[in-house]
Amino acid sequence: MENKQAEVNLPSYVRLACILIITTILVYWLSAIQELLVPLVFSVLFAMILYPINHRLERWGVPRVPAILVCLVIVIGFLYLLFYLISLQIASFTQEAPKLIERGNEILDRLQTFGEDRFHIKRSEITKEAKNYFNNLIRESGSFLTSTLLATTNTLSTISIVPLYIFFLMLYRDFFRSFFYKVFNTTKRAKIDVVFGRIYTVVKDYLVGLVLVISIVGVLNTVGLLILGIDYAVFFGFLGAFMILIPYIGILIGSLLPALFTLLTNDNPLIALGVIGVFSFVQILEGNFITPYIVGSKVSINPLAAIIVLLLWGQLWGVTGLILALPMTAILKVIFDAIEPLKPYGFLLGEAERQKTRPLNVKDITDKIPKKVKDLVD
Repeated sequence: MENKQAEVNLPSYVRLACILIITTILVYWLSAIQELLVPLVFSVLFAMILYPINHRLERWGVPRVPAILVCLVIVIGFLYLLFYLISLQIASFTQEAPKLIERGNEILDRLQTFGEDRFHIKRSEITKEAKNYFNNLIRESGSFLTSTLLATTNTLSTISIVPLYIFFLMLYRDFFRSFFYKVFNTTKRAKIDVVFGRIYTVVKDYLVGLVLVISIVGVLNTVGLLILGIDYAVFFGFLGAFMILIPYIGILIGSLLPALFTLLTNDNPLIALGVIGVFSFVQILEGNFITPYIVGSKVSINPLAAIIVLLLWGQLWGVTGLILALPMTAILKVIFDAIEPLKPYGFLLGEAERQKTRPLNVKDITDKIPKKVKDLVD
């Protein structure tokens, strides 16, 4: 009992030191085994999305293994079709590189002529270097898009290992549940099931809502670009929509490439500003109307906490961390809310509740005045 009492009454600075040491070790291992954790986390998320289909097939009498294989065929076919369409758009876009280089050189020549005529600025080595850098940028645009696609594919690890993870996660889901029962054997199983249910609901609603939001934003971007007469409107529109995976600034980042493309292919620079305006308008709609009404309050993380976790996970896992930051933080919030000592941290991550105040009542003030003071006044 004395040892237990000594552990409970550790000084605050010792507890703080222990927390910092544990956090440092945890962050180190999260970074060290990133190649293992990232595909595993994505596999867990995909397994949660596919579980309703798998459960429905099993209720129809399909054995678990064939039902899981059907789910895998669906997700692999969808991803293959998606990457195939993107690769076609990239291949078509890279064919425009020579024209863009020629157009860029013409714009630079006009700017140099304008500078010489109006401001008497002579052509110099600086402008030549700028032209060389510009040409290299255009030449490498295709490889940049390709490398971005490959980086996204690598985020899911390899095409072979992710479906394998999904298969075993769905096959042994009852086994894993029993494992948690044994680990938390002092906790009622009903409470553990409630936590699992909340985690599943939060992740499922977030991911399904995110897919729907991406689809709506992609259509809105595409319609806006078609109205402006921009080539490759579908490609640029859905490229900007996929940038929603990086919250708050994603769509604006996605608008830079179509704006640059428009500036090179159109004589009117106002149209390039129109492209940025379309993406900005869609982002306002997405942030204030589309996402709140579709995703709702399922991922109830306040904006300040969201920005902080985005920076932390981005620093830890790069672009992958930015994509996984919100769903992983939402899972942590559910866990924090279920554990009594960690509830304050779950409260800190959640939305700030407005304090309800009622009008000031004179009786409330007089009731707080000491009786002697009242008698003196009387």
